[in-house]
Amino acid sequence: MLFEFERDFAGSLRCIPMIARQKLDIVCIKLSLRQWSQFSREDRETLTKLPCTTADEQAAYRALVAHLIAARSNEPLRPLDAPTQADWQEPDRMPEAVMGQAQVDGVVPPTPAQWAGLTPLQRFALIKLARSKHENENFVPAMKEFGVLQPEHA
Repeated sequence: MLFEFERDFAGSLRCIPMIARQKLDIVCIKLSLRQWSQFSREDRETLTKLPCTTADEQAAYRALVAHLIAARSNEPLRPLDAPTQADWQEPDRMPEAVMGQAQVDGVVPPTPAQWAGLTPLQRFALIKLARSKHENENFVPAMKEFGVLQPEHA
């Protein structure tokens, strides 16, 4: 699944789409764009489509990513610290980063009800876009796509 806001840069799978980024976070692997680009198109498609919900699926996903990094890249696997609770899994608490990015962009952040109504992947995307150093130009388009863009501050 690709979001509309990422089709220009992730549609070709030359960049890591949010669905794969979320799965990589779940299995606690930091994958560089250089490593991703060394994977075949089929590898990248597989990593976007494979399920990663159950413990067994997560173990299989992690093993596949580790295998692909070893087979296709001359870089080591870089683990991420295991989050105690992923922010995107909490529909009742919007992270400060999302509120701060909305303020920077001059838009009203999602209401608590809107935040709770987003899918986990949509919440993940907004959090990633808010925390990103180079991709937050997609924050407002993502909010619009997700139906949570409010009128600008008066």
